[in-house]
Amino acid sequence: MNAGIWGMGRYTPENVVTNFDLEKKMDTSDEWIRTRTGIEERRIADENVSTSFMAIKAAEKAIQNAGIQPEEIDLIITATVTPDHSFPSVSCQIQHEIGAVKAAAMDISAACAGFIYGIVTGKQFVESGAYKHVLVIGAEKLSSMIDWNDRNTAVLFGDGAGAAVLGPVSEGRGILSFELGADGRGGKHLYGDEFVHMNGREVFKFAVRQMGESSVSVLEKAGLTKEDVDFLMPHQANIRIMESARERLGLPPEKMSVTVNQFGNTSSASIPITVVEELEKGNVKDDDVVVMVGFGGGLTWGAIAMKWGR
Repeated sequence: MNAGIWGMGRYTPENVVTNFDLEKKMDTSDEWIRTRTGIEERRIADENVSTSFMAIKAAEKAIQNAGIQPEEIDLIITATVTPDHSFPSVSCQIQHEIGAVKAAAMDISAACAGFIYGIVTGKQFVESGAYKHVLVIGAEKLSSMIDWNDRNTAVLFGDGAGAAVLGPVSEGRGILSFELGADGRGGKHLYGDEFVHMNGREVFKFAVRQMGESSVSVLEKAGLTKEDVDFLMPHQANIRIMESARERLGLPPEKMSVTVNQFGNTSSASIPITVVEELEKGNVKDDDVVVMVGFGGGLTWGAIAMKWGR
C-alpha cells in the first residue's frame, strides 16, 4: 500500500513582527531584509506560548481535517529543535493533550529538514502495515534561540507549527519517492546552542546546490519529469535559494509556493505551514504532483515527490 496525507493543520502565533519593527531594534532596514531574503514579516510567539502548545493546535486541526479521532492515531512524530524540555518529548505532550491514548510517541531532530524526515519515517510504518495512522508535526519556537542583536539571524526566523496525518491511500497516489541526506562536516556552518549561529555564505551555497539536486532526484526515482510537477513546495528559508530550485526544475513562478514573506523561516514547520496555505486557497487538487524539499542544520536535507489525494 502507499502512504499519503489524509489531512493537515497549522498554527501560527498572532503576534506579527514586521521588518519595520526590526528597524527600530537593530541596524537593518526593510529593503535590506526583503532584497536578501524575501521576508516582510514573521510571527513571534509570546513567552507563555510554547512549542508544544503550537504543535497541539496544529495536530488537532490535522486530525479534524483527516476525518478521524485522536484515539485512531498509532504513532506521533514531532520534528523540532526547540522542545519545551529535554524530556518528556513534545510528542508525548501532544499525545496526552489530544487524547491519542493508543499512540507511540517520539521526537526527531533534523532542523529545517525535520518535517521531511518525519514524513519519510512515518511512511515506513504505514506501508509496512504496522500502523494505519501516523501524525507528523513540525513545530518550532526559534524566537527563544535568537540573539536579537545579531541582524544576520534575527531577521530570518519565525515561530509556528504544521501537522499532517499519514495513512494508506489509493493506488498511484501518496508518497512516490523520497531522498534523505546528511553531511556532518557542514554542521559547523549552522548550529544552535544558546543562540542560532550561521555562516550565511556557506549555508547559501549548500542550500542552492542541494535543493535543486534533491528535487530532480526524487522526480527521477518516481519516474516523473519536470513537466509533471504541479507544485514545488520548498523549505521557506530564503527566496533566492527557493528561486534557484524552481529554475533548476524549469518551473514557472506560479508553480512554486511562497510563504517566506509572511512567516519567515519557521524551520521544520515551514513546509507544512506552506502546504496548508495552498490547500486553504484551493490550489492543490487530487492527483496533483507535489515536490516538497528542505535543508537544515546538520547539515541535513530531504525531499519527497507525491501525488496528492486519498
